[in-house]
Amino acid sequence: MVRPSPIQAGVSGRCPKCGEGAMFDGLLKIAPRCDVCGADFGQADVGDGASVFVMFIAGFLAVVLYLLVEVAFRPPWWVHLIIQIPFVPLVSIALLRPIKGMLFALQYSHDAQEARLDE
Repeated sequence: MVRPSPIQAGVSGRCPKCGEGAMFDGLLKIAPRCDVCGADFGQADVGDGASVFVMFIAGFLAVVLYLLVEVAFRPPWWVHLIIQIPFVPLVSIALLRPIKGMLFALQYSHDAQEARLDE
């Protein structure tokens, strides 16, 4: 069995081990295990990492959109509100699942775990 690319598996929401089973159980909850190969997803935890990346990306895109609209049309301030208020949540929601899946698949494929102090 050939392992899929972690980035491809993560963006598509598929198991990072077999590439067949679902990685998510619901919208953003990582499943406890793969429903096809039985891989245990308990050791990897993305935490808030995906949210941080999404905030940076969505914020950057929002500023670029604001500047493009301002330079091209010079609209009143309320036009920016009408554009930005739906733009930021939609971009954030659209990016959160693929980025969380990609970070999880990268952690899983590299067998990354929390740091431990040996005493």
